Amino acid sequence: MLLLLLGCTLLALVPAALFRANLRAYAPPPEPPSIPLPPISVLIPARNEEAVIRPTVEAALGNWGVEFEVVVLDDHSEDRTAEIVETLADRDPRLRLVEAPELPPDWCGKQHACWVLAHQARFPLLVFLDADVRLAPQALARMASFLEATHADLASGIPRQETVGFLEKLVIPLIHFVLLGFLPIARMRRTQLPSLSAGCGQLFITRRSSYDQVGGHSAIRLTLHDGIKLPRRFRSAGLKTDLFDATDLATCRMYRSGAELWQGLAKNAGEALAAPLMIVPMSVILLGGQVVPPVLLALAFAGWPAPWPVGEFVLAVVASAASYYPRIAGARRFHQTWLGALLHPLGVLILVLIQWYAFLRNALGLPAHWKGRPYRAASPPSPEPLGKEPCEPVGRSKPSG
Repeated sequence: MLLLLLGCTLLALVPAALFRANLRAYAPPPEPPSIPLPPISVLIPARNEEAVIRPTVEAALGNWGVEFEVVVLDDHSEDRTAEIVETLADRDPRLRLVEAPELPPDWCGKQHACWVLAHQARFPLLVFLDADVRLAPQALARMASFLEATHADLASGIPRQETVGFLEKLVIPLIHFVLLGFLPIARMRRTQLPSLSAGCGQLFITRRSSYDQVGGHSAIRLTLHDGIKLPRRFRSAGLKTDLFDATDLATCRMYRSGAELWQGLAKNAGEALAAPLMIVPMSVILLGGQVVPPVLLALAFAGWPAPWPVGEFVLAVVASAASYYPRIAGARRFHQTWLGALLHPLGVLILVLIQWYAFLRNALGLPAHWKGRPYRAASPPSPEPLGKEPCEPVGRSKPSG
């Protein structure tokens, strides 16, 4: 029991300490300076997004402090997405709607949409924005200021995550936990190591010149996980990537049902925590450091199977406190749900189950489905070359729900 407690305590303390150190490093962009900033093209891929596209576009158009345009790509939507954007474009010349060409057989849908959008952009800074992300009024100016101040070529941040359903409250806040608990941001900024790549696919800002230099989304055309793969492409080319806290810059509700959340997180897990070389060690780290300690503490309080020695009881308390710290600190800093923080071990357990579901699905060669398109695992993931990642469309794009 003592060895188990020591191991769990170590597995809990390391991410807790790193999370605390990263809270300062992962800072929001400062207020924009008085000097002019480079103009920005806001690029929004949209496929069947009629429920969210209006507030997203209106929020983007509500920005001030920097010159910008908004370009929405309608990716073969079957709903009223294009109609809604056209109505808004009639009232605001800064907004344009473009139609997506047919999806080639060797592209994933989002990467193709972003690549097409980049070629429609008129300005030197590009902001890639998911269709369900709503920007704050000065978000664009502050992101541009961050890029100028840090001299980064690509930067990203996690928007404030709205969680409504029970499963959302348990699992979605773990995005911050995984990022800040396992990535040394200070070291990331000192190097261009591809292994320290990180980002959030919901919100990216990049320099057009740097994007073109690395091949942009065409270099990651087969991946579903642009949050990791796009920064990795930049860093592999010797360019600088960075992270900022986007909590007060943007808001997003990622998924709107438990089933959508499960499938959404599983679709790209095979290129992250559920990769063949990652699934076992990460399961041990997450379960041993975040789930087992509270269970052991409950057994210690119950005195089962016999009264615990004081030293072992103290270790159980320390391990449990360390496991809960990131979720409590995250709830305060990032406006996350307190219910999810209280049920942190359950959320981590569900996350691990999603990873194993994705791993087994990929091992069996079963396709994932997203936005009405099927994708299959073509081969085991490998970090390089980035243009040959393990997710490829099954056939050509067809309009679908």
